[in-house]
Amino acid sequence: MRGEKHLLLLAAFAVLAGCQPQVLLSPPLPQIFTGDLLYLNCDNITDGGQVTWYLNDTRQTETSKTIKIAAASPTDSGNYYCKSNEQRSGDYVLKVEDFVPSASLTMETGQPVMQKGGIIILKIEHENGLDGWNCSVYEGVKRNWIKLRLKDNPVYLEFQSRKLTTHETIFWCTNYESRSNQVVVRTSEKPLSLEMYPMPAVAGESLTLRCLVWGAKVIKHTIFYKETTILKQGDEPTHEIHNVTTSVRGIYSCQATFMFVDKSSGPPYDRKSDPQDVPVQAQPEAAILSEDMSCSCKKCTGGMSYRFYKKVGESWKFLPLNTKPSETGLYGCRLVSRNMRTLLSNAMFYQPSSFPLLVSSVIFFILLVILAAGATFLYVKHKRRNATVPIYEDVQMHSRGKGDDKYEPLQMNRREGEYDELQKKSGEYEALKKEGMKGEVYHTLGMEGAAGGGEGGYEALKKEGMKEGVYHSLGMEGAAGGGGGEGGYEALKKEGMKEGVYHSLGMEGAAGGGGEGGYEALRKEGMKEGVYHTLGAKGEQKAGGKKDDEKESEIVEL
Repeated sequence: MRGEKHLLLLAAFAVLAGCQPQVLLSPPLPQIFTGDLLYLNCDNITDGGQVTWYLNDTRQTETSKTIKIAAASPTDSGNYYCKSNEQRSGDYVLKVEDFVPSASLTMETGQPVMQKGGIIILKIEHENGLDGWNCSVYEGVKRNWIKLRLKDNPVYLEFQSRKLTTHETIFWCTNYESRSNQVVVRTSEKPLSLEMYPMPAVAGESLTLRCLVWGAKVIKHTIFYKETTILKQGDEPTHEIHNVTTSVRGIYSCQATFMFVDKSSGPPYDRKSDPQDVPVQAQPEAAILSEDMSCSCKKCTGGMSYRFYKKVGESWKFLPLNTKPSETGLYGCRLVSRNMRTLLSNAMFYQPSSFPLLVSSVIFFILLVILAAGATFLYVKHKRRNATVPIYEDVQMHSRGKGDDKYEPLQMNRREGEYDELQKKSGEYEALKKEGMKGEVYHTLGMEGAAGGGEGGYEALKKEGMKEGVYHSLGMEGAAGGGGGEGGYEALKKEGMKEGVYHSLGMEGAAGGGGEGGYEALRKEGMKEGVYHTLGAKGEQKAGGKKDDEKESEIVEL
């Protein structure tokens, strides 16, 4: 008997325990992130019973069986429990991460609100590959799986949904330890719908509401409502909300006047969309990219890696983990862990340091200078080796202390085919006639101190073959002045010249006047007018009785 009583008591306790309220989460997500759509259900309660909700022992205003969290945020974290008929559920600990999931799920075709029976195409992307990943579809209270057909561990894959039949469908993907964000699609049987971009709205960013009419040719007029308040009306099918705040949350709808494509006559249609819940989520934690290309995060803990992304066209191409940029471009970064990551950081333009390029340029310049110097050296050496050697080379004359001739003869560089002979004869040097040369001028140079006249002076002999020429005789320094070509310098009359000026130069120190010891410009034949000058010797008395220490010019009119 006692054993039977114990069994009855255990059965009674099991029935009572089975009737105790219980908090369940749907959809069943392994982790909760900012922006997720969640439902908390108070299960195991008597139908029709009143439900009271508590968060961290604080009573909430919600009295229905289900609490809807349209866009989760860290402020929604805490201990939840419910009461019904004085029965209390156990605690359900909800933790909302202030990050985003490690994988990304996006809608490639379709709209946030689709007509019933419509199909959308989704794209799943995970930077470490999709091996082991599958996707889930949550429709009301039922969860289905979408098995991904993977090959070679791709980083992204597109897949198609089945026909959408329920009012709300939630998509997400997971590999049992990590997950993607959600994509929420609603359906409507009306020809127009209110669409939201993005979904959900993010605080601090912009939100676009669009009144979309399926198959419409022309939308003539639109009206946007929040609850029953008109926000905007006019010809434009969109309504922009800038700098979204929590006050934007609410129920929105739109109304449109339109014509279908296949209808060309008759009055236009005027319809109103189904109401849509517009949630606003908090901004998840974003990375911060500094000018030195370091990636940081205020709420990030140790053990997180960094990943850079380069802007390519309209998309971002990711780099390997913990790899900094090495090419010029526009970059952003994220802090990442095994199952979560930050939002993309601010963008920063990066250009590699010019130091290696500068060093290369300097080295190239130095090599160029060395090559130029080497080329110049070789060119100069080649030029000197093949240059034409001059016949005569000027060298400094050395004074001889003794001997009749105080000066050494100049050294001559000889070239083949050109020879000069210099013969010393009776104290003078005579340039001998060069063989093969016609019509040259020969000179004799007397010794210093020799007597004037044709001997001991320098006389330009008559050049053979010349019809015209000027011949000069130069007397010895110190010889007595006078005319006739002795001791002075006299320009002899040039043969064949009708007009000319002839000069006689007397010895330095001779008495002026008359052409002796002075320089007198003689009258030029054939000249009617002219000015003639006489230059007296230094220190001599001039024709006017004046005496001057310096030479001066005196104008004499003839």
